This record gives sequence, C-alpha cells and structure tokens, in this order.
Amino acid sequence: MKHAKKLKYAISSAKEKASNLNPKAYDVKKLIEEHPGPDVWIRHLEKDLMPFWKSKDACSLEKGLFRTYRDNTGKIIPDNPSKYPPEIKAALADKDLKGLIELDYNFVRAHSRQTYAYGVAFNMTGNLEYLKLCKQGAEALMNAFDNENGIFTRQNRKTGQWGEKYEQRNSQDLAYGITGLGMYYCLTRDEKALFKIMQAKEHIFNNYFSYGRGYFTWLPKVKSQIDDNVEIVAQLDQIYGYMIWLTPALPEPHQTEWKEWLKKIASIIITRFYSERYGFFWGKGKEGTDKQLGTSHTDFGHSVKTMWLIYEIGVLTNEMSFVNFAREKIDVILRNAYIEKTGSWARRFNADTTRDEDKEWWSLAELNQACAIMALNDPSYLEYLNKTYKYWFDYMVDKKHGEIWHFVSAVDNKPVLKYPKVHSWKTCFHSCEHALFGYLTASQIKNKEFKLYYAFKSEKEIKYNRVSPYLFRANITKYEISKKPIPFMENGNRVTCVSFYSLH
Repeated sequence: MKHAKKLKYAISSAKEKASNLNPKAYDVKKLIEEHPGPDVWIRHLEKDLMPFWKSKDACSLEKGLFRTYRDNTGKIIPDNPSKYPPEIKAALADKDLKGLIELDYNFVRAHSRQTYAYGVAFNMTGNLEYLKLCKQGAEALMNAFDNENGIFTRQNRKTGQWGEKYEQRNSQDLAYGITGLGMYYCLTRDEKALFKIMQAKEHIFNNYFSYGRGYFTWLPKVKSQIDDNVEIVAQLDQIYGYMIWLTPALPEPHQTEWKEWLKKIASIIITRFYSERYGFFWGKGKEGTDKQLGTSHTDFGHSVKTMWLIYEIGVLTNEMSFVNFAREKIDVILRNAYIEKTGSWARRFNADTTRDEDKEWWSLAELNQACAIMALNDPSYLEYLNKTYKYWFDYMVDKKHGEIWHFVSAVDNKPVLKYPKVHSWKTCFHSCEHALFGYLTASQIKNKEFKLYYAFKSEKEIKYNRVSPYLFRANITKYEISKKPIPFMENGNRVTCVSFYSLH
C-alpha cells in the first residue's frame, strides 16, 4: 500500500506540474541557441553511426540477408564457440538475454531494419552508396516471401533454409519485415516494392486481426490454436514499423484506407492498454497479473512511443481527439522519466514503484523523439532535450568503433558489455531514426530550410503531394532532379533533392 501511495503521489505531482498552474519562465532564445543544429545530426550520422554499417562485413549478404550478428568492433562472429567475443559469451551465459542471441540464424526483421537505416542515410545525405545498399536490402526482402504466407522471419545461416513455420510467426516480426521495403518505396516509388508491401500488409491484417477479439493477435488466428497473448507491440508496431510514415507516400485508395486503419488501431490501443491511473500503457492487455508495474513492455519508452504515434495519427488524419489525448500525456511521461541530476531519461517504474534509471538505447531515442515533437510547438521542452541529447552524445555513442551502446548503467554511465551492440533486436534502426528526427526537428527549431534526397523517375510524386519529410509535414520550397539516371536503378530513377521549410 505504501508503494502504491508513493507512485500515485509521483503521478499526481507530475500532472499538477503539467497543469501550468505555476508556470516557469524559460530563456527560450538561449535554449534555441544551445540546441544542436541540423548539421550536428548529419555529422552524427556520418561519423558516429554509418562507419559501423559501411564495412564489407556489414554490407555483404550471407545466403540472402545482412548478417544479424557482429561483434562490438563490427567484425563477423567466428563459428567456433571458443573464439566468440566476450560480449557474445556474456550474453549467452545470461538467461535474461538468451532471446537476443541465436547465432544459427539471420533474422528478417534485423535485415529489414538495416535496409531501412540505409534508406534514412540516403534520405539525409544524398550519398548513392546508401541508396544502393537500401536497394540491395529491399530486393533481398522481396525474395524472402513465403508464397501465400507473408514474409519469412529467419534464415538458417549455413543451409539457407527459411523459417519459421507459418504458425509460429508473430505479428510484430512480420510488421518489421515490411520496414525496409517501406523505406525503399518512400525513396523510389518502386511499383514492385509497393506490390510486396501490400501483399505483406494484407497477410498480416487477414491472418492476425481478429474482429471477434477486436485486436491483432500475436500468432495467426487459426482455429486449431488458442492464443491468449494480447500484446501492445502486436498493435503498436503495425503503426510504427511501417504505416505512420509510409501512408503519406501511398497512392489512392490505399492512403485513405490506411488512414482509417491507423485511427482504428489507435483506438484499440487506448481502449485495451491505457491506464488512466498511471498515465501510461500496459505491455499486455490480458487480464490479471500482466497489468502491473515492472512487467514486459510496461515502461516509459513504449508508453511515450505509443503516445507520440497517437498524436501523429491525429495530425495526419485531422482527428483532434487523438492529438488532445496524447499531448498532455506525453508531458506527464516526460516529467516522470526525466532525471534532473544527470539530464537523462529513466527506463520505467519497477514493481516496487522505484524508478529504474539505467539506459537502454531505443528507450532514450523514443523519449528524445517525443520531446522533440513537443518542442516544435513549445520550445520550453528544450530544457529537457538539450540535456538528454548531450547525454546521448557523451555516453551512448561508442566513440571508438561507432554505433550506439545497447545498455548504459546509471551508476557510472558506462556501457554494460553483456549486451552486444548488434543482435537480433538491435541494428541501426533506432539510432538512424533518432538522427533523422534530430535533423528534421532541429531545422524547424533553428528556423532553417532543410534538404532531403529521393530517387524519383519524374517530378510527378512532388506535384501530387506525396512527398513529405518522413512522418511530418512541411512546405516544399524548391526541388532539383538530376538529369543523369542513377546507374544501378533499372527504371531511370534520378537523384531528387527536395528543400523543405516550416516542419510541423
């Protein structure tokens, strides 16, 4: 009872602070001046992130996919267990990390997320090396389809055999299988990629969305199977993995259909997973012991990501009820997660209501991204963001070998090396999206025009208003289309540089 009162006080205190009854004055000009500019994010991408992903070991396909596993320096993992690097040995010895390391397989979700990141890198820089890698990854994904059963989820590294069995594939994995194809389509408008995207999406919606239950099931809704897993990520990652940023690029009638589905999924998440008392989302919607603090996916990262996605769905579809629902609740989560002493974010409330202040890379990225969205309309949020960005650059970046550490201890701000830097759930996906968010939102905060690069065949896509800066909106001020076709593209695609202003 004491713990419950303690947490209730923490939540109510945050809500009271969010009510603006006692507003605090901020030197907004100084906050904006201190905010990292868009050039910082281009440099971060090219100096801190992409060197780890441009090596031969990172870029070459093994059987049919990018390698899921490499060591912390970026080298391939030896087949001999006695020669495994320390971080792999430590992860395999830890029962809590067992699911991260399955060295017999390369995972489609990891390949797809890496493909996405190459697309982000091209979108930000115009470097054709990244587009070529994105194309290579997308073509491999188009070859990973299982006829009428959607996308495969993994491949045996030695035999090349695809798996898992259809009945064992979960809806979250299948959502992330679309991610790389979605980014490639946004950049190129390749019709073959669009066909495969629609095929994969229809498979998920036909086989995992249960009208009777009113949500996406974790495993296929086959009659012979009783699946009582009600997972927030089964719903959430349909939005995050591809729908929210791919929808604006789609032709009709797909765009309108997807907008309706986005609203429907947002409503499912709010109805089944939101806790009004605590102000965040449960990781599982099943009744009973799953709905309590300290359980899987019940944390600041998943909750704030869900909130900013609901907010963006509201903006995209002109549904102000979603915008109003999410905006004030993002504020409460940020206030509860922020650690004043270190200028960083906490992970979650533990079961005993204490705050877990260790750092997990993806969670910090999501909290920063939510805070950046809020800062677009209210620069006082830069009070958080300027400090949490500094923490990211100071402690989360591996300054020797590149990329972002998986886990950093709150005790000494040093990486916990039993968590490998690359594994079945960690590629360059979150780190590159984080860089893209930083670049786009910093441009608006600094009141600067910004450029993004595409590979269109003509100016038709621009004139039909199907070009937007990722999941945001902005005014197009000018565009330039190269006269020279890209050598490795078959359909006459040309580098297209689009300049934007006034991000919102």
